[in-house]
Amino acid sequence: MTYDPVDYKQRNVIERGFCRLKQWRGLATRYDKLAIVYRAAVVLNAVIAWLRHLPDTP
Repeated sequence: MTYDPVDYKQRNVIERGFCRLKQWRGLATRYDKLAIVYRAAVVLNAVIAWLRHLPDTP
């Protein structure tokens, strides 16, 4: 297998996304007993990350 910089860059983006997701202890360790609560935490984390990337608008 050869080194492909384009593939590696895409892989790096995914890995950094998972690292940010795992910053929340409940997501990293799966303390929640109900799947719906776990999914809500994942969605909330995704919304917060998305809002950080939005430009400030008046």
